[in-house]
Amino acid sequence: MNKLEKSDPFDVEALRKRVSDIEARRNASREQASEPTEINAYARQIAEQFRDGTRSPVIIIGQLRLLEFLALFSIALIVYYFVAGDGSDPLLVRAGMAVIASALTVACLQLADTYTIPALRAKLRLMPRILAAWTIALMVTIGLFALVRGTTSAMPEAYLPWFAAGALFLAGERFLVAYGIRNWARNGIMERRAVIVGGGEPAKELIRVLEQQADNDIRICGIFDDRGEKRSPIMVAGYPKLGTVPELVEFVRLTRIDMLIIALPLSAEARIFDLLKKLWILPVDIRLAAHANRLRFRPRAYSHVGSVPMLDIFKKPIRDWDSVAKRGFDIFFTLVALALLWPLMLVTAIAIKATSEGPVFFTQKRHGFNNEIINIFKFRSMYTNMADPTGKAAVTKGDPRVTRVGRIIRKSSIDELPQLFNVLRGELSLVGPRPHAVLAQARDRAFGDVVEGYFARHRVKPGVTGWAQINGWRGEVDNDEKIKFRTAYDLYYIENWSLWFDLKILFLTPIRLLNTENAY
Repeated sequence: MNKLEKSDPFDVEALRKRVSDIEARRNASREQASEPTEINAYARQIAEQFRDGTRSPVIIIGQLRLLEFLALFSIALIVYYFVAGDGSDPLLVRAGMAVIASALTVACLQLADTYTIPALRAKLRLMPRILAAWTIALMVTIGLFALVRGTTSAMPEAYLPWFAAGALFLAGERFLVAYGIRNWARNGIMERRAVIVGGGEPAKELIRVLEQQADNDIRICGIFDDRGEKRSPIMVAGYPKLGTVPELVEFVRLTRIDMLIIALPLSAEARIFDLLKKLWILPVDIRLAAHANRLRFRPRAYSHVGSVPMLDIFKKPIRDWDSVAKRGFDIFFTLVALALLWPLMLVTAIAIKATSEGPVFFTQKRHGFNNEIINIFKFRSMYTNMADPTGKAAVTKGDPRVTRVGRIIRKSSIDELPQLFNVLRGELSLVGPRPHAVLAQARDRAFGDVVEGYFARHRVKPGVTGWAQINGWRGEVDNDEKIKFRTAYDLYYIENWSLWFDLKILFLTPIRLLNTENAY
């Protein structure tokens, strides 16, 4: 039970009371589908346990590959320093051999399937494979250099200490890694968190199969289902039903969930489609459990959770190493921008302070990643007593609330430059869908009411600039079409993201900002 935490089986009466509350919320959610659905107290209590993120297995494995490469390379140079043999291998030659041997070892370990979580958890079982990979890599390296140099005069004493030191390192390091991963798994530091959508027998069977996995790293955080107690019991295999699907959307926004597993048969096509319309806006993997389906596809059509086959419906965008690369991109180019633009920012601050009363900066609450509320920084462009922190009343052409300096910095988007500090704080990216004010409207209608799937924009961090903005969709939103097109461009960016795409948008931004037609 260290993997799958179950509810107290004796608290059935409390669960029954929650079910009646769930049913009432379900009816209310049908009437106000666009509004966030408040989750019940018990679900909120569970959500509090999963607010902190976990360590990604993909990142850990990548870091381990790098560690082993660098360590084996360093070991070769250290051994050469103390045991140079007959001196036939100069330092430069040994360094070249160390690079090749280390890279070949990592490649051999990959081919031997030793870079998987189950393999890393094993302390001794895979040790023969690991030592065999190191032996083969070192022998191939020595053989290659002997052929290239046309000599085999190197003495064994030059390489035996290298082999022994590398073997000892790999054995000790893998033993410690196995201990660390087992400990992280027990403490919930490295796990994949899942929510099951759908109750009844399909969910019960899925849970039983997952519990039987020897090296299971899935933690089930709850079950959500729209159906009543007659068709979907309040307890499924010892796990409580926490709420309805609309409540699930809010639950995921409060937690760090990795995947949603839909436990429904493929024959329930209409219900699955209805669920996906509600859930695709979330920044998580969405999978359809396929273990109980009679229809079988080619093996490559499936991913697996342990040995349980899954059909991938949606994947979380910008994940694992992509998120690391994007964060590095943001920090580097933000520091470059600040180094280049600080004189302009200083002049702007002086102009604002000299021409109107009030602070230089203005903060506003906006939607961030996963619909979280963040405070973004801007240069103040309005008179202090007329400012609108909610963003509900959009700025229009000739708006009397805007100062003389404000008109200039808004048209040129200079007022957005302080958001570079939001990027350094990790709340924004340089490139992404623009963050909208929490009460932003188009003709007295919230953006979420105008565009179906609007909140899918929040599957990634919002950006200082974006694909929609450089294509002319910036400024005032005075009709439905403008927010629809803006959202369409944002979703295109999310689905087609790459660092090259970010770079293209970043360098086109100063050019496209010359078009100030819709900026007031």
